[in-house]
Amino acid sequence: MRDTSARREKTIALLKEKGSVQVHELSNLFNISAVSIRKDLKFLDKMGIATKAYGGAFLNTSNNETTETSIDIKRKLNVSKKCNIAQYAADLIDSGDSIILDSGTTTNQIAQLLKNIEDITVITNDLSVIDIISNYNNTELIVLGGRLRRKSMFFYGFQAERALKELHADKVFLGVDGFHMDKGITTHFEAEAALNTMMCNSATEVIVVTDSSKFDKICLHKIIDLSRISKLITDSGISDEYKEGLKNIGIEVIVVDKN
Repeated sequence: MRDTSARREKTIALLKEKGSVQVHELSNLFNISAVSIRKDLKFLDKMGIATKAYGGAFLNTSNNETTETSIDIKRKLNVSKKCNIAQYAADLIDSGDSIILDSGTTTNQIAQLLKNIEDITVITNDLSVIDIISNYNNTELIVLGGRLRRKSMFFYGFQAERALKELHADKVFLGVDGFHMDKGITTHFEAEAALNTMMCNSATEVIVVTDSSKFDKICLHKIIDLSRISKLITDSGISDEYKEGLKNIGIEVIVVDKN
């Protein structure tokens, strides 16, 4: 298997299933050299997903997020927290702003609160956000098209990336799958990580919107380092260690309490 990302995801699946993997077994399974397998395991070790050992590696279960939750399940999780986070985020958007809304359930909530903000431009790759914003007569909508990932209902790929290269936004609101002090912002899907990175590069201000369940989680594909974030909007479940650590690197931490 020559597709590095797919091979590493399969390796993670095997680690989750068996608890450990051996270099020679993976080399035979994927029909590639032991050198390439060791590079894979070194990468997974660096990401905190696995711990290298003699002849192989074992799963690091302390903080890695090895499976992706479907969009239908995500919509039912931490709903009140996401609503409060979205309300605060929407209050940061001013008339005349251009914003990027990443795909996700929290950014979907933000979209539902933008109807009465005049003269804004929304750039998005999320199918649900597109559906919501398309009904707002006072909002300019720019769609990042491409291939549709049905599991999460967002567009990705070359066409989306090409469109984003020509754009600049005042703010990007970024949802996350993994948020870790050392490993940064991560997600499960390689093409999503690439597009998210471009979103951050295309915006003046990067605002992360996430409930506290995502802290200390690590996924396979990195989006950005935490130092790239301007603001974090989250709930009161964030630990004091995280609050202080983030403030120390210049991130404004906004804690929105539950109703």
